[in-house]
Amino acid sequence: MTPGDELPPLTVPITRTLVIAGAIASRDYQDVHHDAEAARAKGSPDIFMNILTTNGLVGRYVTDRLGPEAVLRKVSIRLGVPSYPGDVLVLTGRILSVSERTIEISVVGTNRLGRHVTGRVVADRPSRARAGG
Repeated sequence: MTPGDELPPLTVPITRTLVIAGAIASRDYQDVHHDAEAARAKGSPDIFMNILTTNGLVGRYVTDRLGPEAVLRKVSIRLGVPSYPGDVLVLTGRILSVSERTIEISVVGTNRLGRHVTGRVVADRPSRARAGG
């Protein structure tokens, strides 16, 4: 992998189950992530995915591409448009830098509304992780 390389995309269907399970798993009990009526009362057309679920999907995207030995060292993301049940999130990435120890990747996730997430991930290179860091 070299700087500028594009990583294969990951397509994630955003289901009601994913939104609710992600919120529960991350202990985010805000009603807008599991109660459609409450979300509508607060101006949203439906429940929407929380930032911690998005963060987990970004991490999954990178480790799926680098392999199971990769260790995430830093994940920095910024949310854009919401992701609702029925949306399809497409994550893409580009290698920003590669050193002896780490790799830095730019990640973008889009859905029908536009950019849902942008961010950068720093991970130990898989060969470094296997060697014990």
